[in-house]
Amino acid sequence: QVQVVESGGGLVQAGGSLRLSCAASRSIFSINLMGWHRQAPGKQREMVATISSAGRINYDDSVKGRFTISRDNAENTVYLQMDSLKSEGTAVYYCAAVTFLTTYWGHGTQVTVSS
Repeated sequence: QVQVVESGGGLVQAGGSLRLSCAASRSIFSINLMGWHRQAPGKQREMVATISSAGRINYDDSVKGRFTISRDNAENTVYLQMDSLKSEGTAVYYCAAVTFLTTYWGHGTQVTVSS
């Protein structure tokens, strides 16, 4: 079992940057996949970025070139650097830890981008 806690959300103007952090309760070295997802008001949750235990990275097309996901296995933390934020980036951002058995979700952190 693993618990994940997100932090770093807030209010930012369009064009600005934020860095989200996802702290895990245990080592993430062997966790298959760590990822960031977001859910905007009235919309379904969608994948933003994922990073595998082997370091393979995947981004949604809408954030490619602007967002960067990284993981620090020593700190049991995954980061999401978000640059050039757009108003459509307003959402609750969730961290997910995907294991063979199940996916563990955090409670989310609110990101609001003002235009």
